[in-house]
Amino acid sequence: MESPLHEVLNEARCSQPFDVLGVHPIRAGGGWIVRAWLPWARDPRVRRAGMNDTAMVAVGEGLFEASFPDDDGIFTYRLVADDPTGRTVVFEDPYRFPPLLDEARIARYLEGAEVRVHELLGAHPCTVDGVSGTRFAVWAPHALAVSVVGSHNGWDPRLHPMRPRGATGTWELFLPELAPGTLYKYYVTPARGPGRIKADPVGFRMELRPATASVVTAPDTFEWTDGDWFAGRDVVAEGGTPISIYEVHLGSWRRTGSQGWLGYRELGETLLPYVRDLGFTHVELLPVMEHPLDESWGYQAVGYFAPTSRYGAPDDLRAFVDRAHELGLGVILDWVPAHFPTDAHGLGRFDGTSLYEHPDPRRGYHPDWGTYVFDVGRPEVRSFLISSAIYWMESFHIDGLRVDAVASMLYLDYSREEGQWLPNPEGGHENHDAVAFFRALNDAVHAEVPGALMIAEESTSWPRVSHGTDVDGLGFDQKWNMGWMHDTLEYFSADPLFRGGLHERLTFALMYAFSERFVLPFSHDEVVHGKKSILGRMPGSYDERFAQLRVLLAYQWLQPGKKLIFMGTEFGQWNEWNVGSGLDWTLLDFPAHRGVSSWVRALNRAYRDRPALHRLDFHPAGFEWLDCDDRDHSVVSWLRWDDDWQDFVLVVANLTPVDRPQWSVPAPFAGRYGLVLDSDAEAFGGAGRMPLDGVTAVAEPLSGRPHRISVDLPGLSIRAFEWGGENPAGSASRDRTQGAEIPTGDSASPPAPNASPRRR
Repeated sequence: MESPLHEVLNEARCSQPFDVLGVHPIRAGGGWIVRAWLPWARDPRVRRAGMNDTAMVAVGEGLFEASFPDDDGIFTYRLVADDPTGRTVVFEDPYRFPPLLDEARIARYLEGAEVRVHELLGAHPCTVDGVSGTRFAVWAPHALAVSVVGSHNGWDPRLHPMRPRGATGTWELFLPELAPGTLYKYYVTPARGPGRIKADPVGFRMELRPATASVVTAPDTFEWTDGDWFAGRDVVAEGGTPISIYEVHLGSWRRTGSQGWLGYRELGETLLPYVRDLGFTHVELLPVMEHPLDESWGYQAVGYFAPTSRYGAPDDLRAFVDRAHELGLGVILDWVPAHFPTDAHGLGRFDGTSLYEHPDPRRGYHPDWGTYVFDVGRPEVRSFLISSAIYWMESFHIDGLRVDAVASMLYLDYSREEGQWLPNPEGGHENHDAVAFFRALNDAVHAEVPGALMIAEESTSWPRVSHGTDVDGLGFDQKWNMGWMHDTLEYFSADPLFRGGLHERLTFALMYAFSERFVLPFSHDEVVHGKKSILGRMPGSYDERFAQLRVLLAYQWLQPGKKLIFMGTEFGQWNEWNVGSGLDWTLLDFPAHRGVSSWVRALNRAYRDRPALHRLDFHPAGFEWLDCDDRDHSVVSWLRWDDDWQDFVLVVANLTPVDRPQWSVPAPFAGRYGLVLDSDAEAFGGAGRMPLDGVTAVAEPLSGRPHRISVDLPGLSIRAFEWGGENPAGSASRDRTQGAEIPTGDSASPPAPNASPRRR
């Protein structure tokens, strides 16, 4: 037998509240009935303008109605009642307002084609029929009923059941007179089992942990001042400009204050000038999406549209980004579409079913992280994630996303044993849904947010990650070169006396360096979990460790590819990174650490000011080994070319502690080679051995080159030289790819680059 209406309402199981609540025509004859669900109220009445209040009568426990048999047309009204304290309250009836969601946009969302889900779902303050309030909307297709609960109604799931929009699975409700700042969640009643209280998947702000409520947020009215910055952003995205990235975890860069960390605005006045002074072009933030656990570093997010409240309000983050752009710094966010935590208030089993996660645990649960895995084969989930990416870029003016754990999505057997994964229809381990998702994501971002950077953390040799979707690529602009990172750190962590046996670790990455558009990273993952800090990995004495750190950083900056280091590396932090404490800033009181900081500043200046060090970062014409085979002495040398094949930087690295005076190095042109960088200089904490300000090439062939220079090489040092342009007529350089003589002069130019990933 069907339960009485008041019992269904009282149990938060009413799936069609607008069928019974609000104003409805009287079944027999004319007139109207106003029906209201007010289980808390005494003496409820209907108030109409210019008329006496009309008493409502109980038709069930907590359910009241009033009849208006003589009214021909529908009318507006308010409700009046005494609350449990005896106070008389006058309020709007949510159930007299029409549906508000755009049906066409709902349809696009269900098809996976809506790229701004945040405009459709979530809590949006608005005005309807002259009444201000907040429109709520959520996707819960398998729910029996959904209610809005919060600080406005005592978190009572009975009071505000939502309207379903047909069979779309979306639910909406306009709550009049509900203002920004209100705490809220959704009470979701599944078809089976107990109800659950969930934070808003598209909430724009959340409480500071450990509280978990969503917060109604006023529309964005932030006054941006970065119009000039955006005018030049497309150029950066094309890859020919310098990009050096300072990766930072905001909560542990500097600890201070009652909360233990600086806020977004404070960081804008401390962190950002510091990053600019060091010469970086971008700052990259570990995830600032809301997350419940500090120790997750932000990588287990529950708020894909909410900046964490740890550091302030959404406008405070906007002020941080605006300040960065004022200082000439781009802002990149770490973004995690691979997985999400199992916290009860989050996305997991949102409506009682596997909604955002894949229903099969062999695809929907990740054993390494104890998290759910997004079901990116589902259209609505694709729309949700793509909208999140676009939201951060549009609403917060973010310049790019570093997409975390791409490999874990591309491979169905990623970090899984036999029997723990589900093959694709062809029996393979490639995740076709993930491939389609990344292509759709990157195409949407590039179409909607011109100039934005999409950077993949992809740790395998998956092909064409940073190639265009029109040439069978995934469509990312850049990719972290994890192989280069691991090989280089393994080489530099070894005793210099035994590096000859690891020589290929130093040179192998150049075999594939131009197969993708690479970023060379020394990231946060390399300074935790017992790996030691970057300085802590360096072998030898105190001075030798610093010497090798300077060489390592120079090797990174002078190789082809964009640059990234994690905070603390720039001054030689000894300890591993600890998310619960700030960096060891007192180390800058010591000369060796100040020297590393000055060295990073000098590297950034050279990288930025000399086109040969950045213009062809992604093109084989921009790099040439001079000598990469001397494993017995561990000395390597190379050239970085500009696109005119006239300007270049010549680099020589001595990777053992043995001084090598008058070391012969092949040179492309005659003339003077001025010293640009010297890692052993006293200004950078070095010993200042074998001082020189430059060398002169002599016409003596070496290794297929017509000239040579003799360079004094202190042990564990790197030196870079810039040609002075004194090139006799008829001198030639050798095309390293073809072995042909390339005449000097304006006619010399490299071949066209490979297909750009931005050609869609």
